[in-house]
Amino acid sequence: MRDPSKHHSCLRVPVQAGLFAALSGCAGPLSTLTPSGRSAASIAGLWWTMLAGSVVLFTLVLVLFLLVIYRPGWGSRVSAARWVVLGGLVLPAVILIPLICYGLFAGERLLPLPGMTPPRIEAIAKQWVWTFRYPDQGGVETRNLLHLPAGTPVDIVVTSEDVLHSFWIPRFAGKIDAVPGHANRLRVEADQPGRYEGQCNQFCGVGHTGMHFAVIVDRPEDFAAAVKEAAANGEVKK
Repeated sequence: MRDPSKHHSCLRVPVQAGLFAALSGCAGPLSTLTPSGRSAASIAGLWWTMLAGSVVLFTLVLVLFLLVIYRPGWGSRVSAARWVVLGGLVLPAVILIPLICYGLFAGERLLPLPGMTPPRIEAIAKQWVWTFRYPDQGGVETRNLLHLPAGTPVDIVVTSEDVLHSFWIPRFAGKIDAVPGHANRLRVEADQPGRYEGQCNQFCGVGHTGMHFAVIVDRPEDFAAAVKEAAANGEVKK
């Protein structure tokens, strides 16, 4: 007869490995769950709220399931129509309606604040390179290296010279498409100086996996000099 303890020990390894793999994806330079900006914090908050709501809903359904399994006849006095209404409409609505309301609230926070004219940086995508142009700094350019000032909203004007790409700095904000012949605007704000990473998040060809870029967030007083130095040195980060 098989020893249950050995069976549990065999299951423990893959379960622990799965939990470690899942938790390791919650951190790192491309993690949306370690936000470093106002918009990214709103997105992370929405994710955690949706996760909590789904856990509550799953728990309620699981409780009903266990009651049916371990207490035969439980709920038999409730008509089928009432089960459909209570279980199919009321139960999800109790969880989903608050989640929708919070989602709308969080979505409003992602919109650019009115009455502001922040600095502008142009992000130009081309297989498989990002070129960043700084109109407020004399139009200098850097390749695969984006400089941003800390604590300052910046409008990233995103476009493409060939196919559809997508601009994304996970720790700062959501993603936005880079469309040929069209300019999309994404407002980002980095909380503090440091090095971050961004990438193309839309499959754009065989070189898509290498289409990423470094993001250097400078102190506001150092930003202009850092941009000019990077452009003068022809810095290209991959």
